[in-house]
Amino acid sequence: MLRQLLILAVASTAMSACATGPAASAAPVASAAPAAPAAPAAPVAQPAARPKALAHELTRAEFEQLLTRPNDLLIIDLRRPDELTNIGGFPVYLSIQAKDLEQQLAWIPKDRTIVTVSNHAARSGRAADLLTSKGFKVAGLLGAMTYEEQGGLLTKIAVPPPRTGAPATTAAPASK
Repeated sequence: MLRQLLILAVASTAMSACATGPAASAAPVASAAPAAPAAPAAPVAQPAARPKALAHELTRAEFEQLLTRPNDLLIIDLRRPDELTNIGGFPVYLSIQAKDLEQQLAWIPKDRTIVTVSNHAARSGRAADLLTSKGFKVAGLLGAMTYEEQGGLLTKIAVPPPRTGAPATTAAPASK
């Protein structure tokens, strides 16, 4: 499948280059027939705007105030593992990818105040709204990159090296 996508990407790039190459910018050739009036350009389809989350987007100060009560707080990070390792995260969090959240509701405690986290708060907004609709106590949502831009510190998460060989076993005691 990856090979097919790569082939499509190369073909698309080649077609774009052909359409904008020297032949496309050459001077028009005179014709005996009168030129037809140009048709109005079709409107370009814009992606549908996503509705803004109903939940409150926390500022750095609001989030850090919640961090002062760690026993009452649950941070749900909705980002993929590669986003966590590349950007950074928080020292303690529950990692549930956004697409899996609804199936994992049974694992989320209802007695904690929840903050949902994503990179720029789009996924965390949808998650916060879902959790609120299911009866969870949601303090708000947070964009990790926005938090860092406001001066907050993210914890860089190092990826452990891959394991090689068989798992370690206990050595038998040496005989005397």
